[in-house]
Amino acid sequence: QVQLVESGGGLVQIGGSLTLSCAASGIPFSITAMAWYRQSPGKQRELVASISNGFGITNYQDSVKGRFTISRDNAKNTVYLQMNSLKPEDTAVYYCNRRDGALPWGQGTQVTVSS
Repeated sequence: QVQLVESGGGLVQIGGSLTLSCAASGIPFSITAMAWYRQSPGKQRELVASISNGFGITNYQDSVKGRFTISRDNAKNTVYLQMNSLKPEDTAVYYCNRRDGALPWGQGTQVTVSS
């Protein structure tokens, strides 16, 4: 079965950093473009960052450019999201998925940014 397990979230201060991890199983990970999404209360889930399956080309939502870095380790079937200079507006539940969002959603991991 397909399983996506996010981890690494928590409560951090404004300007702080977190690194999220997503362990994927049940999919041909190395040939699958992956992404991080996030959802805040009252808002739709939005694409934050993506990374291709080939050369690792990355794309970012404008609001996180220069602050977040997406990466992958195909040997570990894991996608990472390094988040720096965190802002209150980054507060959300963060999910990983295929870049097209076609896989079943995991439980996500909560990121809360506060002073």
